[in-house]
Amino acid sequence: MEETYLANVEGIKKTILHGGFGELPKFLTGSKHTGLYPTVAKSLRRIVEGKDPTDWHIHTCGLANMFAYHSLGYDDLDELQKEPQPLIFVIELLKVESPSAYQRETWAMNDDEKIKAVPLLHGMGNKLFKLARYPEALGKYREAVICLKNLQVKQKPWEIQWLKLEKMIVTLVLNYCQCLLKMEEYYEVLEQTTDILNNHPGTVKAYFLRAKAHAEVWNEAEAKADFEKVLEYDSGMTKTVKKELRILDSRMRDKEEEEKLQFKRMFHN
Repeated sequence: MEETYLANVEGIKKTILHGGFGELPKFLTGSKHTGLYPTVAKSLRRIVEGKDPTDWHIHTCGLANMFAYHSLGYDDLDELQKEPQPLIFVIELLKVESPSAYQRETWAMNDDEKIKAVPLLHGMGNKLFKLARYPEALGKYREAVICLKNLQVKQKPWEIQWLKLEKMIVTLVLNYCQCLLKMEEYYEVLEQTTDILNNHPGTVKAYFLRAKAHAEVWNEAEAKADFEKVLEYDSGMTKTVKKELRILDSRMRDKEEEEKLQFKRMFHN
């Protein structure tokens, strides 16, 4: 018979739809049931840190990976792995959602859900970029890249499906780099674009973004070389590149004048 009553907490109502029969189950406790907890805890910590919780054991299971490298990367978890202890979990209920309303994080999605999530994340990233909310846009692009990389590792490298995913990844990483430029993270832009160009040497946008990053850190020769590559692959960029070169030359002249003044002050003092 259906029975409803308050659970001694404001706003919480418990309904028993059907009572069970028989003895209550006996849940075994003890350290032998905590052996897998450290590997689960590592994944949870990576989620909190904004990292992919699965990429550290893509090619093997979590335990096999741990035995291969003799560490989970966290001292306390390594110690718990060696000396399992009884665990006490304190769970705080934040909110209650119906199954249809719950939106899973991308790391918990299956393959079909991930591929469907990518264009949505891409679109949200573009909107946030236009609003100058660069860190948030970067987060959306990065989440989409993680989805695609998780799918890509299941494909044979350089085959058709792998290449389709790679093209999508490159597009998102370049958008990611645009956010980094706006956030003045120039050296990370150099690293990311160089990585792309090592694998896809004809990527015009990568040359352009790397040139701008070089210009910002006063690498004049490298910036000009990359701008030349842009023109080599896309003559339609001539007007834009000429404008960037004028800006670069102006900045370099200003820097040279400033250095001369500093040099004079050294001797006048």
